[in-house]
Amino acid sequence: TSSREAAKALQPGQPATAPGNLSLNQTLEGHNGAVLCVTWNDAFQKLTTSDESGLIIVWMLHKGMWFEEMINNRNKSVARDMKW
Repeated sequence: TSSREAAKALQPGQPATAPGNLSLNQTLEGHNGAVLCVTWNDAFQKLTTSDESGLIIVWMLHKGMWFEEMINNRNKSVARDMKW
């Protein structure tokens, strides 16, 4: 799954597609600024997001809900692209 497809799956008001054709609808909260980058890791089924203030969040799906697994605040250093 590409980053573009992962970002599309997280569009506000649209249900996200989860493994097994399940439908999820959850707003991921944690960023204060605009999200610049979304990257999906298919092998580990994790999502990484990065915003304009440098905050990077790794999200994991657990029992049908998305949770912040790791937060890295880079302050003024901004990640505009990420790879797993």
